[in-house]
Amino acid sequence: MPDIRSAHVAEPEARLEEGCGLALAIGIVVVDSFIIPIRSVKAATLFGSGQIDRIKAACDMEDAELVIIDGALSAIQQRNLEEKIERKVIDRTGLILEIFGERAATAEGRLQVELAHLDYQAGRLVRSWTHLERQRGGYGFLGGPGETQIEADRRLIRDRMARLRRELEQVRRTRALHRARRGRAPWPVVALVGYTNAGKSTLFNRMTGADVMAEDLLFATLDPTMRGISLPGVEKAILSDTVGFISDLPTQLVAAFRATLEEVTGADVIVHVRDISSPMTEMQKSEVEQVLADLDINTGEEGALTIPVVEAWNKWDLVDTERQAELLEKSEVDGLPIVPISALTGFGVEALERQLSEILTASARVHSFRLSATDGQRIAWLHAHGEVLREQSTEDAEGAPQLEMDVRLDPREFGKYLSLTET
Repeated sequence: MPDIRSAHVAEPEARLEEGCGLALAIGIVVVDSFIIPIRSVKAATLFGSGQIDRIKAACDMEDAELVIIDGALSAIQQRNLEEKIERKVIDRTGLILEIFGERAATAEGRLQVELAHLDYQAGRLVRSWTHLERQRGGYGFLGGPGETQIEADRRLIRDRMARLRRELEQVRRTRALHRARRGRAPWPVVALVGYTNAGKSTLFNRMTGADVMAEDLLFATLDPTMRGISLPGVEKAILSDTVGFISDLPTQLVAAFRATLEEVTGADVIVHVRDISSPMTEMQKSEVEQVLADLDINTGEEGALTIPVVEAWNKWDLVDTERQAELLEKSEVDGLPIVPISALTGFGVEALERQLSEILTASARVHSFRLSATDGQRIAWLHAHGEVLREQSTEDAEGAPQLEMDVRLDPREFGKYLSLTET
């Protein structure tokens, strides 16, 4: 697996490791991997002849059947490399599309992947129409060479893509209705976002007790999942797990998965889960922030965040003490709202829940109540819906037992309490 990042890009080894992770995520056995700096791009083959010979020699030595180029290849480059190396060759986009195609579990996810795959194939069909016999990964209707067949294939792809876009537009409308319905409900939404394999699903399972697929694999989660959780002072909130982001995500996938990503725009709070132990954590953060910017989440007036964001620094237990101190010192300088956690062990998760509660109840006020000690219904309601700051037993003028309570409630919950007292 050659990584073709230029020599000036920081930490190419980490990028190569990520490329190997993508291959492993789909069950490919990586027998060799190395970095090839590109000083002068060859239009026909991308690599120079000496570099191609090196790749072929490595394939011959290891009996490799597939070469993955961790970068973008044109259809001509892909065809020429296959002829020279005498192996099947795919690029980063093709590999990610294969992973998504294998992992998509819902009808919506499969629609999104198929649309992305067709978009990818359509571009290659236009650029290399005389070599259709070498196309791969399509949906069974891509034929052999010949102008008449080419035009028929193009029409089939266009028609299929148009139908998929109509179906996905219906998905968007349905999601918009669901978001509007949740907006009328009394439950806030917390969305987990982050680079792929940062630990979002592990954190989701930790906070909800669910059993969402959470493995040490890139793109273990593709389809959004939602569960109800309780937070201090918040009776119920909806926690949403989303697809992970990655650098150089194919534009076809960004467009196709917009319906899924738009779930994030309806959140009350976003938790950016970061693998703080990764050497590429800063680059990963930038990639996630770019996607959020594309969704108009952090492009409000004067650059202000339109939705509050909390950074959950996951895998904190894998960071040495000295590095932990450096990170915490930097966070104080930057003024970042961060919570160090380990989703695997549970460390820091309670602190994260308190942080979320503070944000969700920021508009809350403290109200004082004096209730009969026998009024169990209202006392229990206040405990369930607010944050009880003080609770003291006393008596009224006639000696009947009373309970004085100071409770923090947001305006919505206080309104519900007033309605309760009227019944």
